[in-house]
Amino acid sequence: MSVRVIVTGGTFEKQYDALKGELTFKDSHLPRILELVRCTAPVVLEVNQLIDSLHMQAADRQRVLAACAQAPESRLLVIHGTDTLVETARALGEAGLGKTVVLTGAMVPYSVAGSDALFNLGYALAMAQSLPPGVHVAMNARTFPWDNVRKNREQGVFEALDQQPG
Repeated sequence: MSVRVIVTGGTFEKQYDALKGELTFKDSHLPRILELVRCTAPVVLEVNQLIDSLHMQAADRQRVLAACAQAPESRLLVIHGTDTLVETARALGEAGLGKTVVLTGAMVPYSVAGSDALFNLGYALAMAQSLPPGVHVAMNARTFPWDNVRKNREQGVFEALDQQPG
């Protein structure tokens, strides 16, 4: 059973451009990451786009939805920026694809020390292989259904909508 990894960019894929003095996109890190972590699960990699999720528009989400719908695999992992990951999860969830779709990202770019990208990728890849059909968000060892998740920007974590403060 292969998992299709659909890359959309986000902080996960950013790298530091010393000439510009900023984080930018060049190429996907995923081929190298999968090699480094010795992933033995069958993975099909698809670079859909490399975009900061703050710049993602409805047409960009439609590209992600089309890729998920057209994928021959029934298990999908979407690498996405965390700022609008929930909006894309909603678009995919409302589409009722009948596939297992897991979205993940990183708060710190893979290319920066202390990144959560590798951990989130491994966790999300495991979840994509084990969760039932539906759309899920997997971040920092927690999994949420697409319709019960939000990004808590103050704490820098994802949490359930119905989570009680305290």
